[in-house]
Amino acid sequence: MHRFTRVIAAVVPLVLALALAGCAGSGTEARPAVSVPATSPPEPVPLTLDVAERAFRTYVTDEDVARAAGDERLALTWTSDGQSQLTAAEFREAAYDGDPVRRFVYGDPELYVPKLKDDAYPQWFVASVDRSVLGESKSERTVLMAFILRKPSEDWKLTFATEMHRKAKVPEIAVDDDGYAEALSTEDTSLLIRPRDVIGIHATVAAEGGGSVAAEVMKSSAVTTGFYKDAKRAKKKAKEDDLTLQVVYTATPFPYFGLRTESGGGLIVYSLFRNTSLIAEDPDTPKPEIPEEAEHLLDGTVEGNQVDTSATLHFAAYDPPRKKQDGEKKDTKDDGNKDGSQPKAHVIADEGAISKAATPPLKKQP
Repeated sequence: MHRFTRVIAAVVPLVLALALAGCAGSGTEARPAVSVPATSPPEPVPLTLDVAERAFRTYVTDEDVARAAGDERLALTWTSDGQSQLTAAEFREAAYDGDPVRRFVYGDPELYVPKLKDDAYPQWFVASVDRSVLGESKSERTVLMAFILRKPSEDWKLTFATEMHRKAKVPEIAVDDDGYAEALSTEDTSLLIRPRDVIGIHATVAAEGGGSVAAEVMKSSAVTTGFYKDAKRAKKKAKEDDLTLQVVYTATPFPYFGLRTESGGGLIVYSLFRNTSLIAEDPDTPKPEIPEEAEHLLDGTVEGNQVDTSATLHFAAYDPPRKKQDGEKKDTKDDGNKDGSQPKAHVIADEGAISKAATPPLKKQP
């Protein structure tokens, strides 16, 4: 009993002390505030020739690391827009075939860096560079690559890459005394085709062929009127197999870029989608086969009666200066054709692949 009394006697003063401390803490005296460091958004970095050089070098190094490791996810962190779609398709095709993904060797780039406002985003520039596939000595081609930085907190990414045609040359880009190029306005009317309209003109020629009104301003080639001829032959072959083939060219939501050339024209880089549907409309007709170039994107079965594909296509075109009409002031720039007629725009680079495929289930009849 005495021992229990001694324990109580020892505990009571401690409880009273804690209670008094609690009362004091509930008074008007404020507790010290916990300071949270303020975070401010990154400051815009002006786009300079040196910034573009570093961005290019960083990309080719990071790209090779990802490709050497066969790491699709890592490779996609350095790309955006249409280039992400083409990169993913390439990795998946290599995995499907059991092959290592291609690795590239780059030469020294020619950088075309527009003079943009320091706080204007997105920032972008275009590089022209010789590129070859590692281990393939005769694979060297000139490639046009467009890089984009959408905001200061992000990294530079490759948004676009396309290979120059073998007999084509990159037009001379106009640069000022400091080495900066001139970015073209989307509404520039000094060119034969306004930069924003080049995509639609190309899509129209590909869909309608040489008889299209659009063909009056864009030169025939394998990737313009040639696309129309290819589709016409493919539709005929499909019909022989009791199938219907639909081919549609559309604009993409991806960015496009234009640079002034020394001739007064423009270098325009842009993308298109080519969407196809191969359909067995007659229920007694065998299901369409999956195209070989899309096998890596599908599981090998056709659930319904059609196969849909979407190809991402990257292009570069030379858009000549618009020939001055009678009464307009002439300039000293060469209009192009020796006979004084208006030259057409022409595509000088292309690259692309099927980036999506689907075999939708058969639609239920109402």
